[in-house]
Amino acid sequence: MSDLPEPINKWKTLDKDLGRISHLERATQYAARPLIAPGIALAFIVLVAFVAAVFSGGSPDRIVVIAAAAFGAYMALNIGANDVANNMGPAVGANALTMGGAIVIAAVFETAGALIAGGDVVGTISGGIVTPESLGSGNDFVWAMLAAMIAGALWINLATWIGAPVSTTHSVVGGVMGAGIAAAGLMAVNWPTMARIAASWIISPMLGGIVAAALLALIKARIMYADDKIAAARRWVPFLIALMAGVFATYLSVKGLKKVVDISTFSSIMIGLGVGGITQLIAMPLIRRQSEGMENRKKSLKKLFGAPLVVSAALLSFAHGANDVANAVGPLAAIVHAVQDGGVSSSVTIPLWVMIVGAAGISFGLVLFGPKLIRMVGSEITKLNPMRAYCVALSAALTVIVASWLGLPVSSTHIAVGGIFGVGFYREWHSERRARMLGIIKGKPVAVEERGRRKLVRRSHFLTILAAWVITVPATALLSAVIFLGLRALAG
Repeated sequence: MSDLPEPINKWKTLDKDLGRISHLERATQYAARPLIAPGIALAFIVLVAFVAAVFSGGSPDRIVVIAAAAFGAYMALNIGANDVANNMGPAVGANALTMGGAIVIAAVFETAGALIAGGDVVGTISGGIVTPESLGSGNDFVWAMLAAMIAGALWINLATWIGAPVSTTHSVVGGVMGAGIAAAGLMAVNWPTMARIAASWIISPMLGGIVAAALLALIKARIMYADDKIAAARRWVPFLIALMAGVFATYLSVKGLKKVVDISTFSSIMIGLGVGGITQLIAMPLIRRQSEGMENRKKSLKKLFGAPLVVSAALLSFAHGANDVANAVGPLAAIVHAVQDGGVSSSVTIPLWVMIVGAAGISFGLVLFGPKLIRMVGSEITKLNPMRAYCVALSAALTVIVASWLGLPVSSTHIAVGGIFGVGFYREWHSERRARMLGIIKGKPVAVEERGRRKLVRRSHFLTILAAWVITVPATALLSAVIFLGLRALAG
């Protein structure tokens, strides 16, 4: 053994300092992570403002167009963060799609829907809520549209932050109404139209919930509780897939493609029947092959609904992009028309660059801020599996079609979320009914306290969402009126 002293670590102090720096770097990265998404969103808004400056040319009021474009981009970001969750939430909650896959599919199909079938003509005052003549052809019209856009965007941002999926259509309508009242008084508002929109607060979620619950009851009765579940699935699943394909074909022709080519109601029905018949013929051998070797139990059935659910989520996103992009850029298009053409019209053509702003903003908003609400809609209201999520998706498309034929102004957001609540409350009722029957058979009724713990819908989310729905139009109207008065005062 050597008596030499142990070597002294001359770098001990430096190692400690480097360790502290490493911890500091990790802490900085952790603290800065929440700022990445807002930073990218801000960069997108600045980029849109620059694009607007290029396309506005030498207009003397180009600063108004630039500001409107920036707020239009902000509006589109918030619509992507809030509204798209209704299409993708059920598929993610049912584990048919990963969060990353849902975001990619939604971004692609939302953009495609907006650019391919996104509506060539949009009412400048959101479907006749305020008459153009009451606002005149001066700056009041521009300030009203700008105030409506800002108010709608702020409200949707707040709703996303608290985790409440609200109707972006109602947000824009409320903003336009509030600005119109502030500019020209109560008589400027088309009150019969507003009454129909108020009625849709009740009609939309109730229709969606009833249809979704009825579909789930059908699946339970005909497939899940059948003695031979696989044989029952081979009979019914191809029919349900064909029904979904036919309904979505009709839905897309009514809500999306109708804006490109004029399609009559009869033609839409024929398109749906044709697509449904072809899908039935294709699905029957596919389901038979997929179900071979499956065990005769409920868990096996979930696999048969996975692919149809993914397709339905993609189609809903396409239709949403085609239909709701106007919520983001409709007021912006009206401002661009008023500034560049110097007049107010009952309808305007949306320039291509404005459509691109809306489509890109919705996709960016989904990617940056959408996961929070997708998780809430998909898994925190009630537990979903592929069969329940399929019922929600089909209910959304079917209800919108029926409402369109009846002339009811319904919200796709309210229908989709109402469908989720309908599925959840039906499961509660069904579970309660089975518990009572089991108690009668076994002579051991389930206690009230125990039944209370078996609630399958989270009441806190139900009350939060319901409150947000009720106050959306009044809140955005009041906010828009205040913003309008402020803008008019600043403009002198």
